[in-house]
Amino acid sequence: MARLSVVGGTNDGASDRLAARLVAEEDRGLLRFLTCGSVDDGKSTLIGRLLYDSQLVFEDQLKAVHRESKRPNSTMGAEIDLSLLVDGLQAEREQGITIDVAYRYFSTPQRKFIVADTPGHVQYTRNMATGASNCDFGVLLIDARQGVLTQTRRHACILSLLGIKKVALAVNKMDLIDFDQEQFQAIVDDFTAFAEPLGFESIEAIPVSALKGDNVTAPSAHMHWYHGPTLLGHLETVEVSRSRDKDPFRFPVQWVNRPHLDFRGVSGTVAGGRIAPGDEVVIHPSGKRVHVARIVTADGDLDAAQEGDAVTLTFAEEVDASRGDVITTPDSEPSVADQLAARIIWFDEEAMLPGRNYTIRCGTQSATATVSSLKYKLNVDNLDHVAGKTLEMNEVGLCNLSMTKPLVFDPYGDNPETGSFILIDRFTNATVAAGMVEFGLRRATNVKWQELSVDKSSRAGLKGQKPCVLWFTGLSGSGKSTIANALEKRLHSLGRHTYMLDGDNIRHGLNKDLGFTDADRVENIRRVAEAARLFVDAGLIVMVSFISPFRSERRMARDMVGEGEFIEIYVDTPLEVCEARDPKGLYRKARAGLIKNFTGIDSSYERPESPELDLNTSELTPEVLAERVLVELRRRDVV
Repeated sequence: MARLSVVGGTNDGASDRLAARLVAEEDRGLLRFLTCGSVDDGKSTLIGRLLYDSQLVFEDQLKAVHRESKRPNSTMGAEIDLSLLVDGLQAEREQGITIDVAYRYFSTPQRKFIVADTPGHVQYTRNMATGASNCDFGVLLIDARQGVLTQTRRHACILSLLGIKKVALAVNKMDLIDFDQEQFQAIVDDFTAFAEPLGFESIEAIPVSALKGDNVTAPSAHMHWYHGPTLLGHLETVEVSRSRDKDPFRFPVQWVNRPHLDFRGVSGTVAGGRIAPGDEVVIHPSGKRVHVARIVTADGDLDAAQEGDAVTLTFAEEVDASRGDVITTPDSEPSVADQLAARIIWFDEEAMLPGRNYTIRCGTQSATATVSSLKYKLNVDNLDHVAGKTLEMNEVGLCNLSMTKPLVFDPYGDNPETGSFILIDRFTNATVAAGMVEFGLRRATNVKWQELSVDKSSRAGLKGQKPCVLWFTGLSGSGKSTIANALEKRLHSLGRHTYMLDGDNIRHGLNKDLGFTDADRVENIRRVAEAARLFVDAGLIVMVSFISPFRSERRMARDMVGEGEFIEIYVDTPLEVCEARDPKGLYRKARAGLIKNFTGIDSSYERPESPELDLNTSELTPEVLAERVLVELRRRDVV
């Protein structure tokens, strides 16, 4: 039996320091791997077995686990629950499941290991993906009684997407199927047939019983038909190549290091390749070329820096570089584009909606991004490409993204550090997706802005007014279009140049291909916001009368025009009043179930939090309210 030495605990600062020390020990190789698979496949028990069989788990820890194993709701009977050595959260212990990623560190005479125990529940898929993103090898567990499940396939897809090339297929709970060889082989055949398109370089299938210890650290006495390695034996010898020292040099700038007037450098961690003083480098996206003068660390200067080194670079020439820039060597430059194609794993309970603005973070870079189109979704059961407009939680899809500014990146397969990103909800700051860049879109570099001789201020000056967007939002029947109409008549009588974009009218032309799903509503607003921006550029006062139910899209429309050019007007009419008016008979149809996704009935409306104007139509006439808007425009010197 191999001897293991337990040297760490769960995911905390002390463990991180301990992990760093292990990494620094170069005399033995380090393997970062994860255990994954469907819920109750025995991932935590497997890791617990690895630790327990070593007989080096601390005595007090064993006593605590023995006590906990005898809790009233335990299903272990007289057996010790080895999963308790890994499941640290109270909720995990109570429910017998893994929720968050737990890390363990151990070593054998052959190798050092950092193992991530990841959850199997669908709702915690994002935690599994997070754990996998830091690993080089995957142990995919399958319950021998259940066979290959959807979650098994989903986790295999995620491992492949994240660039893990080698996996072990641990068919667990063999004791519960009487160590049946035929059933084991059927599971292996099923999985290998499914996984063939995923492109794993090797799949080592091992029959194990984590509970009993068969083929975990020692060969099983119950499976004489199996002649392969034990799981630990395979982990000790499997070759994984993750060094990118010979890859192109990549250095995302994390911060500008300027402790005093005589020193200025840029700090960060080398994400690939190697650099030395005297080497010429390129700072992206500016494209400026300089030479490295020094490689500075807290322990003194280095002769060279390579992947994983946290250093400060100083340059021989004066140059402007800041957080978000990426420094490379000139012989192999990264892609720089504001549009790209990427595979996305959606984490959030609220679906991904093309056209909605998210914050994208790629390394130290940040921008506003929109999923411009969903090319297809991946059916994790058979890997088919499925058409769709949105991504639901835990779904994987290939998308095109458009950013507000160019990003510096590499394809994920070339460099995961510079080829991966996350998407963040702009209101909640929650991470809603992880992405892997496939390639930059060629059209991003071929389409250029055409400089125009006559600009917005010239056009507006000729008309004697300030252009702006008057964005009327509110429920159907609230009175938006009626007030906007009255206002436009008033402005027209004053000789002002205006135009009105009405929701119903636009759907007869520009947006006639869109329905009323959330995804179509987002696209509806994106298009009309683009149209409004063009009219503002033409120097006009634009009235937009749209329900525009989501704050995110109203914010997107605001961001498209200049400071002070967007005036949000909330037509504040209660639902019961709108429903009583029902000028088009839509509420009656919606209540009868004839219209789906109707705002206020079965689709939500997010009222403005701080509109520039709040118009209550319950007490005042449209003409009076239009006059109130006109007063506001005069106060802002628009007219």
